[in-house]
Amino acid sequence: MTKIVLLWHGEQPIGICVFASPAASISLRTRFFGLKNPRSRLGLQALNKQLWVLQRVVLHPTYRGAGVAAEFVSRACDLCPVPWIETLSAMARVNPFFERAGFRKLGVIRKTEVTDPSDPYRYSEPGYYIRGRAGEPAT
Repeated sequence: MTKIVLLWHGEQPIGICVFASPAASISLRTRFFGLKNPRSRLGLQALNKQLWVLQRVVLHPTYRGAGVAAEFVSRACDLCPVPWIETLSAMARVNPFFERAGFRKLGVIRKTEVTDPSDPYRYSEPGYYIRGRAGEPAT
């Protein structure tokens, strides 16, 4: 499953949000929802019906810093037919637009060990964010 939402300014596309199926298990999600067996067949089916991941947000550089990103992400999430949207972001430490779009930060995904020293993401520890239906922050 993939859903793409474009932001247009006149006839020019200036932004994109890409939604997809979530990863099978994220410890912060498991804790937040109180899941007992998140990788079970039934658990994965329920997860795919109720939660999508916002994989990518891109906004044309001309429109960055103008307050457009938070509103675009919020409206794009409202178009999704699922009650929950999650996202991972390392950049949100610098620009907290996910919170302005109705997401709640639940924590940081910590790397426990680096197995491949050439992995460009070996130092990445993204924040985990979740958003309830219609922009209501996850409580």
